[in-house]
Parts: sequence; structure tokens; C-alpha cells
Amino acid sequence: MIKQMPLSEIHPMAWLRRTPRPTLRLTLVLLALAAILAGALFYFGKQAPPECARLLPESDAVLYFNLRPLRAATHFDQRPVRHDPNYQRFIDATGINFERDLNEAAFALHRTADPLGPNGPVAYSEVFSGHFDAGRLSRYLAGAAASEESYAGHTVYSIPADGRTVRVALLGTHMVAVSNTPAAEQMHSMLDRYRTALLPFSGNSLLAAHYKDVPLLSLAWGLGEIALPFTDHGRISILGLTLPISLDTTFIASLRWTGALRLRIEQIAPTEGAATAAAKTLETLINVGRMAENNLPGALADENIRALLNSATVVQYNDRAVLNATLPAHFFEKLMSPPDAVVPPGANRP
Repeated sequence: MIKQMPLSEIHPMAWLRRTPRPTLRLTLVLLALAAILAGALFYFGKQAPPECARLLPESDAVLYFNLRPLRAATHFDQRPVRHDPNYQRFIDATGINFERDLNEAAFALHRTADPLGPNGPVAYSEVFSGHFDAGRLSRYLAGAAASEESYAGHTVYSIPADGRTVRVALLGTHMVAVSNTPAAEQMHSMLDRYRTALLPFSGNSLLAAHYKDVPLLSLAWGLGEIALPFTDHGRISILGLTLPISLDTTFIASLRWTGALRLRIEQIAPTEGAATAAAKTLETLINVGRMAENNLPGALADENIRALLNSATVVQYNDRAVLNATLPAHFFEKLMSPPDAVVPPGANRP
């Protein structure tokens, strides 16, 4: 006997009614998992170094500056600055004014094999983020470059400057990479890293090892080894006092705004004894400077240095010596108002 199917069973959309619907419990579980994943991505993104710094190649030291809060706090972009004529020509050609348009800057410092050679003791790789017209900047760089190279989908402009070759590449509509290292390896590394920039923990080994020690919400920070220009025959001397610090000592410096500018410099010593010796020597140095500044006539004293020294404290724990100090609120206003702006690579070329 053939069983007749109800009309509802042969309706074209009837299968939807027979398909099991997700239960409320399953829906809640999926929403919870999505929230946990989003929270994890947000958390790890906050813990990761800024993108500009993650793009830097391997180096001996890294410096980073977030100029947006500094600009908002000091309004240094609104103060008239006497520009070098060559720099003014760069502004006219590209429309870029660093005081106004630069938001973030990250620098990698590389020790050179021959400090007395034509490249000097230190070479630099840099990533800048801000607002600029990519078309105008590309045309300017093409006119200043002695040669061009295509790498990883980007054009690398090689510009002669002061006996070095400065390589420049536009990474996007708001980011530029620059390097004056003797070889192109560092520039290529930055372009390779740009392809994986969305990975929050990409970056060089120095960041991987020490960025976790940079205090949160730091406006500016630096980490790495003491660079050669600050040493004298393998020693570091200040005011005639030799500090017990070797060339390979790692420092972590940071500047934060917590109602005042807070400076923190942390030395990671090879041993706990070395950290104790460094802390004692640094305390002696601060006391000498404090006595000098507080007893100098007002015309000879520097109020910024005096405030820094009077607020400075040194503590030591395990293999680390830490200096904390407070800087005057107008310290950055003075620092960010140089008498002349820096001339960009190739700006002196016709």
C-alpha cells in the first residue's frame, strides 16, 4: 500500500523545517568563544610592540617615539621653526612637514664593522608613520635617487647622501622605511617583515627578549646595548667618573606621562654583584651632580638638569639597577623645538 505524503512534506522549503536548529546552549557557547578570541587578540595586540618597531631589522638597539600625545601635550607643531633652505625645498616638493605630519618613528641602531670607516660607528634603519601624499613623495624620491630597485613589490630608491647610500621605500599610504646601512639587507628585511606586519609578535630578537620590560603607555622608549660613540676605549666615563658598565650591557629606557614626565632607565647587568656596583656608582654620580647644580649661581644652573637630579632615585634588585626621575613638564617643549629641522636624505640635491 502506497502511503500518501501530506502536502506540507512535498513543499519545496519543507526541508528547512526538518533541519535541526542550533540550541540556545550551543549559541551561547559559540558567542562566548568568539568573545574570548576577540579579547585574546585585543590583549596580545596591546602587549605587542608598535607596528613601526616590529618592522625594524636585527640591530644592537631600538628607539621608538609616539609623537601624537607629545604633539597634543606640547603643541610643538604650532611653533614657528626656522627651516634649513634645503629642508624647505623638500617641504615645498612633497608637502610633508615632520613637525605636523609625523606620528610615529622607530629607529634601529647597527654597529658597523669599522667605526672609523666612511660609514661611521653606527648605521640606522628607520620606519616613519604619518600623513603624506604618496604620489608627491614618490616623485621626489625618484628625482633624488641615483638608482632604483624593485623588491617584494616595492620600489627602493637609493639616494647618495654624505658619502653613504640612503635607501628609501614607501610601505603604504602612511608609512616609509629608510636605511643607510652599507648593504641592502636591512631594507630587504623591513620589506619582508611588512608582509607579516599583522602578526602581533613579529619583530627582531631584541624586541622579543626585552619589549616586555618596557612600561605600558610609554610615549618614548629605547632598549639595547650601549653604542660605541658613548664609550672611550671600552669604558664609559661621565664627569671623570668611570662607570662599571661593559659595552654589551643592555639598557631599557622609557618616558611616560602620569601627570608628570616619568623617566625610567633600567640596566640589566651580567651578575647581581655587577648590578650592585653599578647602582652605587650611579648614586655617587647623581649626588655629585646634585651638589653641583644646587650650589651653582642661578645664571649657570640648568633648571631641567637640577629638577632631574633632585628627583632621581636608584634602586637595585637581583641583576638590575634602576634609575627613576621626574622631568619638568616643559622639558619636551624645549626638546621638540630645535633651532633647525633635520634635512631629509637627498634634500640638498637639485
